[in-house]
Amino acid sequence: MTGKLYGVGVGPGDPDLITRKAWRLIESASVIAYPILEDARSFARRIANDAVRSDAKVIKIKIPMSVERGPAQAAYDKGAADIADALRAGDDVIVLCEGDPFFYGSFMYLHARLKDEFEVEIVPGVSSVTACAAAAHLPLSARNEALTIIPGPVEGSLLRARIEAAEAVAVMKVGRHLEKIKQIVEDAGLLDAAWYVEYASLPEQVVMPLSEKTGDAPYFSMILISKGKDPWL
Repeated sequence: MTGKLYGVGVGPGDPDLITRKAWRLIESASVIAYPILEDARSFARRIANDAVRSDAKVIKIKIPMSVERGPAQAAYDKGAADIADALRAGDDVIVLCEGDPFFYGSFMYLHARLKDEFEVEIVPGVSSVTACAAAAHLPLSARNEALTIIPGPVEGSLLRARIEAAEAVAVMKVGRHLEKIKQIVEDAGLLDAAWYVEYASLPEQVVMPLSEKTGDAPYFSMILISKGKDPWL
């Protein structure tokens, strides 16, 4: 009997936002796995730490700090092989995923490598988009409005076109792209409709109008733009 692979979303940061199902699976797991950047702590492990058994075997998937795809692909190959060994030994494996496993989640790379051989279950989690909207008290869309989600690293002209065409916008992974994004939003005449959120749901959470944000932005930051009127008016 082989084990079962679980991709478990642990939410945006606040452990209280981990679902009951995810918490139950984590605290019963004899094997957990998670990606981790070289020389860094795992944010997913930090979120779920209180649920992890002290005797759980840990599989760390060490992702190199490189823009090249090759080294990261090799790291996921190695991580998938280590997980496969545990599954073949009969152990279930819980992979901890920041936010939701299939929403810009690295679990998809493990899923692609393991789904044909092993049984897999995805446990969804609270996404960063909904956490940021809640933190900003900003309804993202209503009635028939559409929400457009854009990664911050997208090239400038494409980012501009997508923002201008959208009804409501969430720009993720802001980080070092803050000034580029802010200028595009201002040029589109949307600065007064834009909010900046970083570290949503954590004690260090910051929420402010985008117009007031200066300086650096962390990777875990987002810009929300709602073009519609108050949906309850």
